[in-house]
Amino acid sequence: MRIASTSRRKPLLDRKGPTKMDFDFSADQVMLRNLAREFLTEQCPIAHVRAMMDDPRGYDTGIYRQLIQLGMLPFPEAYGGSGLGMVEQAIILEEMGRIPYPGPYFATVILAGSAIIHANDDNAKSRYLPDVCNGDLTMTLAFLEDAIGWGPSEVSLSMTKEGSFYRLKGTKRFVPYGHTADVILVTGRTGDAGAGGISIIAVPRDAAGLSISADVMMDMTTRTATLIFDDVRVPAENLIGTENEGWPVLEATFRVAAVGASAEMLGAARKSLEMSVDYAKVRKQFGQFIGQFQAVKHKLAEMLEKVEGAHSAVYYAAWALDADAPDAVLASSVAKSALNEASRSVCGEAIQVHGGIGFTWEYDLHIYFKRAKHLEPFYGNTEHHRELALQEVLAGRVASASH
Repeated sequence: MRIASTSRRKPLLDRKGPTKMDFDFSADQVMLRNLAREFLTEQCPIAHVRAMMDDPRGYDTGIYRQLIQLGMLPFPEAYGGSGLGMVEQAIILEEMGRIPYPGPYFATVILAGSAIIHANDDNAKSRYLPDVCNGDLTMTLAFLEDAIGWGPSEVSLSMTKEGSFYRLKGTKRFVPYGHTADVILVTGRTGDAGAGGISIIAVPRDAAGLSISADVMMDMTTRTATLIFDDVRVPAENLIGTENEGWPVLEATFRVAAVGASAEMLGAARKSLEMSVDYAKVRKQFGQFIGQFQAVKHKLAEMLEKVEGAHSAVYYAAWALDADAPDAVLASSVAKSALNEASRSVCGEAIQVHGGIGFTWEYDLHIYFKRAKHLEPFYGNTEHHRELALQEVLAGRVASASH
């Protein structure tokens, strides 16, 4: 089964304007959520997730291919996608956070795929997206370096033009699924310092001079790698977009990634809340179910409040990106900063509700806590996004509250 085109789907929010809003999921979006949940629940039970924690690749290639071939992709139909919007992607990613899904979907679709789309490079689209949509190609985006940060000044990997090739020299860190991706979109500096000298180029994993080593991370359900480029020569035709114009592409990609990561953290937080409620109904102390104690009731109520507030932040930001709303940048930063705090709090409080068992390896709560904690600094930590939000407010790029 493949997802049909979304061109006639009812949006989460009516895109004729903010005066007509429908905060319910459409029938198609509910079907999409149910399909994603059913597939992931059947194919990726927690026993499978734990098994992949010990797997060198970190994921099952067969399950990933099946997932991709369901057609839950944002790319245009011309390249084999279903044209899903960011709202639909948030629905899928929230379900992945509930598992949590181990695989390169985020790296391939949300990072590399978004970069190719935002670069508006027809050659790159036709060269890579059909294979991505078939499940035959995995990709990722390499951005972080030694000076960890999400701004243009942190890019220092040298990318020098030599005839019909670019020569790359430098190190990229914490590259999502960089140890398994077939093609890596690498950000490098082709010009002066600052936003105006950054370019993006596609590098095959087996390129001569490229050394890849898998990282050991706290969250074992997802993987990153360190990439060392020692005079790696890449054909100039692999350039994504235009030389020295990579930063606007990366900005747009990171906005999508911030909302996508927020959706995953929302899924982890919601699952942790559900597990806590279920546990409070069956665990007894002093002859009573712990859910009858006022302190536990209050804790669960506060967790629910944070999850529901986080839900609103994520899906408004997803709609804003789809609708190209004036406050889309602000909304994405609000969502990421809010989820960074909400997911950490909810997942942490879930462990407290469970007491001693919540800290054990055999119990599953730590898996959700670690997934949320892993995503917290990626694509901008809380301070980074609060700074971006402040810049948007001061610049006046905010939708009128009267609407």
